[in-house]
Amino acid sequence: MFTGIIEETGAVRHVSLHGNSGSIQIGAELVLKGTKPGDSIAVNGVCLTVTTMDSKSFTADVMAETLRRSNLGNLKGGDWVNLERAMPAEGRFGGHIVSGHIDGTGTIAAMENEGNATWVYIRTSSDILALIVEKGSIAIDGISLTVAKVGMEDFAVSIIPHTSSHTALLKKRTGDVVNLENDIVGKYVERLLGRKAPAEQHKSRITEEFLRENGF
Repeated sequence: MFTGIIEETGAVRHVSLHGNSGSIQIGAELVLKGTKPGDSIAVNGVCLTVTTMDSKSFTADVMAETLRRSNLGNLKGGDWVNLERAMPAEGRFGGHIVSGHIDGTGTIAAMENEGNATWVYIRTSSDILALIVEKGSIAIDGISLTVAKVGMEDFAVSIIPHTSSHTALLKKRTGDVVNLENDIVGKYVERLLGRKAPAEQHKSRITEEFLRENGF
């Protein structure tokens, strides 16, 4: 489990993909402290298992499902990624509950400066948008962020200077792909309210009428 509070950014040293799987080597410092092979590190929000490591980098295997769901298959040497070690039992929740299991991806549609902040608009699928609420939480490339706006085809977050300087998000450009993980609470709520049949997963049962009938 993770919190979405990025510990450092690391540089991709080598990507080795063969067909639909492979491995990735990432240069790092802070996240290597106390880490050993078998431990988990979130890379752009994707929970990966450290297979080998040295004093300046670690390597992790990447399977086909990870490549299908995330942007890791787009990485190349020199790219910057967000890194976070799994949360220790005595740790603090600075962000929100992040599993490291990506729901899908989105595309950066626009970036706009406003004072000391930067608005980032992300276009994504209807399935992911259905579980995004204004002022709720979402993990973008592993970063715990508060949703500021939700539209029919996109949503927006406002990035403060600290987030800008401590993550790789604003190193990206319009058109780049980012990993998205919906708030796990919302996913459980929707499931418990009747989103059970695979054929119905594209259609939310939470309607305006349902909310009114239940006192919302």
